[in-house]
Amino acid sequence: MKALITGINGQDGSYLAELLLSKGYEVYGIVRRSSSMANRKWIDGLDVKLVYGDMQDGTSLEQIIQEIKPDEVYNLAAQSHVGISFKVPEYTADVNALGVIRLLEAIRKAVPKCKVYQASTSEMYGSYMQEATEEAPFSVNSPYAASKLMAHNICEMYRDAYDMFICCGIMFNHESPRRGENFVTRKITRTICEIALGNEYELELGNLNAERDWGFAGDYVEAMWLMLQQDHPDDYIVATGETHSVREFVESVCKALQLKITWTNNGLNEVGTIYDYDENIRIGKISVNEKYYRPKDVYFLRGNPKKAREILGWKQKVSFEELVKMMVRNDYEI
Repeated sequence: MKALITGINGQDGSYLAELLLSKGYEVYGIVRRSSSMANRKWIDGLDVKLVYGDMQDGTSLEQIIQEIKPDEVYNLAAQSHVGISFKVPEYTADVNALGVIRLLEAIRKAVPKCKVYQASTSEMYGSYMQEATEEAPFSVNSPYAASKLMAHNICEMYRDAYDMFICCGIMFNHESPRRGENFVTRKITRTICEIALGNEYELELGNLNAERDWGFAGDYVEAMWLMLQQDHPDDYIVATGETHSVREFVESVCKALQLKITWTNNGLNEVGTIYDYDENIRIGKISVNEKYYRPKDVYFLRGNPKKAREILGWKQKVSFEELVKMMVRNDYEI
């Protein structure tokens, strides 16, 4: 079996590559020519075959699909940062939405029986302030979510119009020690570890009350693979079914580092003060900076993974607390 992964450099791509290799796949990964070797550290040493391509270049995708003729394609490539999508909306749409059309066209022409996984996102639920199922209405709040919803709809259309095996995994937030440092969870673990080590003093965040359904990326890539092992294609929510606020994430990181945190309101914004637990000495603070607020925010996301559990037999293995400890151990040792 040959599998092709777009976005193999990222957190999900590296975990997925490891999983597929363990199952005996021949694994190919698409990287851009502008990609630096530093961005490939998670796949360095893995027995994967890297090929040059770009989601903005349909010709390169056609050549890759024609030459490899993969049995499975996992499309994980995206401009995946919600905040950044407000700054580069056109680029976000080109890669996330039009890039999917280019990829599906290449597959349809060369290997129409190839099974395809498309990474959809919980951000498509936007303002839906309830636990989401696969039937819940979408309501986008960012260029990122809009681009992903277009790609999601395109995949459903290609599945129906051309009888292609395409599954969309509606992934709720999933993190790991491999998460990029510009994402809030990794920013929190890295900076508070630096505070604990005496190298930093202040961590600036945006909305502390935003709630997310956080799971472990290593668990979630297994669901991606399971989707493509079914007899019929379908879409599935992959989530934990529980939510935690950004504030709770901060508190959990402090607890893992045996630090104490107290919260006060200075009349404008809430401020957290971090203390060394043993000596009760103030060593750092958490502050809110409005520059991290988005033009239109998503305040609550929680998914119901019942369908994935019942049909795929998938279940999460790593709890929220274990995930935080895993990320803290990584950043404290670095």
